[in-house]
Amino acid sequence: MQKILLFFFALVTVVPAVAQPSAATAYQAATHRINDLVHTKLDVRFDYAKRYLYGKEWVTLRPHGCATDSLRLDAKGMDIRSVELVQGSANVPLKFDYNQQQLLIHLGRSIPAGESYTIYLDYTAKPNELKAKGSAAIGDAKGLYFINPDSAVAGKPVQIWTQGETEANSAWFPTIDKPNQKTTTEISLTVPAKYVTLSNGKLTSQAPAGPGLRTDTWKMDEPHAPYLVMLAVGNFLITKDTWRGKEVNYYLEPQYAAQAKQIFGQTPAMLEFFSQRLGVAFPWNKYSQIVCREYVAGAMENTTASLFGEQAQGSARELLDWEYAGVEREIAHELFHHWFGDYVTAESWSNLTVNESFANFSEVIWAEHAHGADAGAAQAYRSLRNYLRNASNHTKPLVRFQYADKEDMFDNVTYQKGGSILNMLRAELGEEVFFKGLQRYLTQNAFGTGEAQQLRLALEEASGRDLNWFFNQWYYRAGHPIVTIDYRWDAARKRQAVVVRQTQAGDPFVLPLQVDIYANGRTQRYAATLRHAVDTLYFPAATKPNLVNVDANKVLVWEVQDHKSLTEFAYQYRHAPRYLDRREALAAAETQVADPLARQILVAGLSDKSSDLRLLAVKALDLKNAALRKAAEPILSRLAAADSSVLVQAATLTALGGLKDKRYRPLFAKALNNQSYRVQAAALTGLLPLDPAQALTRATAFEADHKSTLTASLVTVYGQAGGPTHWPLMLAKYDAADPNGRFDMLEGFSEFLGRTDSPEALNQGITRIKDLTVKFKPYIDAGGIKNIIGLLRQVQERQAKGTNAAQTTALVDQAVAAIEAAK
Repeated sequence: MQKILLFFFALVTVVPAVAQPSAATAYQAATHRINDLVHTKLDVRFDYAKRYLYGKEWVTLRPHGCATDSLRLDAKGMDIRSVELVQGSANVPLKFDYNQQQLLIHLGRSIPAGESYTIYLDYTAKPNELKAKGSAAIGDAKGLYFINPDSAVAGKPVQIWTQGETEANSAWFPTIDKPNQKTTTEISLTVPAKYVTLSNGKLTSQAPAGPGLRTDTWKMDEPHAPYLVMLAVGNFLITKDTWRGKEVNYYLEPQYAAQAKQIFGQTPAMLEFFSQRLGVAFPWNKYSQIVCREYVAGAMENTTASLFGEQAQGSARELLDWEYAGVEREIAHELFHHWFGDYVTAESWSNLTVNESFANFSEVIWAEHAHGADAGAAQAYRSLRNYLRNASNHTKPLVRFQYADKEDMFDNVTYQKGGSILNMLRAELGEEVFFKGLQRYLTQNAFGTGEAQQLRLALEEASGRDLNWFFNQWYYRAGHPIVTIDYRWDAARKRQAVVVRQTQAGDPFVLPLQVDIYANGRTQRYAATLRHAVDTLYFPAATKPNLVNVDANKVLVWEVQDHKSLTEFAYQYRHAPRYLDRREALAAAETQVADPLARQILVAGLSDKSSDLRLLAVKALDLKNAALRKAAEPILSRLAAADSSVLVQAATLTALGGLKDKRYRPLFAKALNNQSYRVQAAALTGLLPLDPAQALTRATAFEADHKSTLTASLVTVYGQAGGPTHWPLMLAKYDAADPNGRFDMLEGFSEFLGRTDSPEALNQGITRIKDLTVKFKPYIDAGGIKNIIGLLRQVQERQAKGTNAAQTTALVDQAVAAIEAAK
């Protein structure tokens, strides 16, 4: 999943009179299995006005290891009308205790281990009345969501959908809501007949259920975890596809259905690739993907029915601006979960790595397969950087038996670091052995649960190697190596020395790696292993090498300062084969742009085969440097007009726009006719300082069709060239935007506020800037906050001589004080 959720309550808490460990240090055991779920049958209908679900449930269980006379079900915030033991054609009422979190049922007799029994429950779920805590990754945790149920918001569809992970499905049906439980399911949904439904498994029947109503029944015959149970109801159009004779369907709102194949159409190819690569065919009877409004996370791998937020649907024009790191990556991620997470599920949240790290890893291998080695390496790099850039990640092990809240497990360690570790392990074991080990892990634990130790054992069986050292270091230890690399060539001894220092706290890491020596037009590869705080590696070298490339496979999880000369980095850019080889060289050149050789590297980067690296090169250019500008401008003009990547085109137009050179006015005018919103936005912003009146005219014309960055560009134009009549348009766009969009609009806001005569506009604008910054301050770096405060001070300075000077000063001072005081 791209997500998170919550919950954990005990029916009775007994506190001994001894010191207790803190929540963050207490050992988080896998849940004790007293009763095992076997089958869950639900019959539900919905009260749209009250936001209620009326449910009847028949849940079949069996005692796990020994006899029991009680059953504890998770059931959050419900009205429980009856609880009965099913005995043939008659039900026996049972006594129960209920604390609005858990339902303790007294079975009336001791039931032996392994003997199945069925409980009937009649209940009402009231998710909107539930006080449910969300998390950083999942914004809410009430399990069942009614979207616009009264049709009060024009243009917004009426929908119902569920979100179960971590333990929120027990907000809409009683269950043992733990990842080490598995159940088959049968769910009957009575809904308005005009709507489409989706749930796990196969649609087995549809029948009229009274005036304007229909009952759909969905059956899942293979066991899956309670958090993976789902339902969705709404006005969706279904686009049908197939893979190996199995249904593959895409559910979108009608206005986006024409793009269904463009969005999800690679799913059959993904199913084939993952099935062949893992040696385990997709194990479920169908696969559907549905896009819902106001989803609380990115996407969720509900068994056979993945749910995506509305970022996964768009117009044909919006799709032009999509990139791999967005929806296609999510599609691969959620599908791969159907092996790692659904087929074999993490035994406990402490072992979430066997779900989420694999899904993260799949983003890399699908990019490699579908788009080439550079695309896979680019995704791997993005993932590793997301882990490295946040120091709080560096103190947490991958398998975490101590945490304050299970929601804390859904972080950059479990996802990005874990995926990077798998990528590194793949290189260490070799492609064939690694995937043979994954096949063994999946088949040995099919339809059950797994943990990191079982993964280790499967990989050991496949490889014949002891991997305790690897798992102890990477799965059970926090942090990563922080390394410096220095080089010495000894002419007398004809050898090359490489000195690697590990500077992180704690013991050194054991790091097997490959080293490539480039000399005299030839490349020689050597294997080496680092074990100490300081390791000196020696390699034969009759002449001084042109390049020594440490970690030649570019897979190690580490932070490294590589003390190569710029000459060596230039050679690396031209001759080393990998995406990260070239990226490292471009990054080195960016820091030494005064050197002519650095400028050569950056200019070469403008023509790199990877669009990611062309984009990096464009953004790294300092066009105030006359020599660099002279060398780069002809290439930039070509990229701006015709690069295959709209991201590169847009970035190039932005770079050229910063020159404020009238020679580029025809280029910007032509780019305004591009179908990409990103390209239009960059062109409009570039045109603004050259011809404000024309930019304002074109911005007004774009009012009929604008999205995303183009919307922010309209606000920029109105802020600099617009008048009082444009402020309501700016305000409406700001209020309708997501947080990222609002931040993009702040500069346009400040420009307008600096020259307006309207006290109302000043109050509206400054208040919005303040509120946005205070709300998201924890996610803004210090430089970003400084820039926002700078924008506010610019407004104050521009208004200093006007009639609103005193009011503006008071508003800005109050806003700055609130921002500085916010945590």
